Amino acid sequence: MKTRRSFLKTVSGISAGIAATGIHPLMAGISATSSPAIPERKIYIFSKHLHWLTYEEMAETVKNVGFDGIDLTVRPNGHVLPEKVKEDLPKAVKAIKNAGLLANRMTTAIIDPDDPLTMDILKTAADLGLVNYRMGWYDYDSSMSVQDNIKLLNSKLIKLAALNKKFGLKAAYQNHNGESVGGPVWDIGLMLEGVDPEYIGVRYDIRHATVEGGKSWPVGMKFLSAKINSFDVKDFVWKETNNNWDPYNVPLGDGMVDFDRYLKIIKEFNIQGDFTIHLEYPIGGAEHGATELTDSPDLVIAAMNHDLKFMRNLLSE
Repeated sequence: MKTRRSFLKTVSGISAGIAATGIHPLMAGISATSSPAIPERKIYIFSKHLHWLTYEEMAETVKNVGFDGIDLTVRPNGHVLPEKVKEDLPKAVKAIKNAGLLANRMTTAIIDPDDPLTMDILKTAADLGLVNYRMGWYDYDSSMSVQDNIKLLNSKLIKLAALNKKFGLKAAYQNHNGESVGGPVWDIGLMLEGVDPEYIGVRYDIRHATVEGGKSWPVGMKFLSAKINSFDVKDFVWKETNNNWDPYNVPLGDGMVDFDRYLKIIKEFNIQGDFTIHLEYPIGGAEHGATELTDSPDLVIAAMNHDLKFMRNLLSE
């Protein structure tokens, strides 16, 4: 198995090959990427999949693969722990910026504007120039009606939006399959009624929307279109395990997500926002945020290269 050190030497040497051919040696069968037709759309990698690297190693790897920036995990078990945000977030941001990458996006577990850690994270992020952050998720309180849950959360988000305004930040709530708030998609729109979209919007996840929406997901996407300010991107297939059918994550383009329809709606409704790619399929534990891999690091870089090329080609259409 290739060690991390030898892997990083490989990473350092691949940039010339990418510049010359547009093709990563590990993915030689994939056609070279053409220039994006929508240059303002940036593509980030989710740092959850790079927890096994230091900040500097992560930044070097991401730069050489060709992403525009890093969507940094600032949450429990993340690259930056919330309780150490004042000490570690500046280090992470410095490493990312030193590599010439965008360091203006993070993924957090923030849900409560009154939590002292919320204030620490937002103030530190704002001081460092971060702009967009993904929130944590809310669970439905089964002792209350769905409508009352939404009303209660709406009041929290109005307060959080005011905090974001103070710091010049923009939050995004992600739709996620399951029974938490945001699974049905439409509930996010109701929860955000009266909340200033300049300070809290939606991180739209097409994979989760397809899992929950089947063929009706375009309705939900259109419903949220004016509130979407960023995107998480991944793909899946349905797989039978132990007599149950569950979503199984796969590389972009290999699954059930209708990316052509997805892009058509983005263009038709002029939905703004950049993209964060998630590598949630098996790559030696990196899909789960592992700090040590059980397989070759080459699997991770190959996955990064494959999915980045897919998105570049999609946006060039």
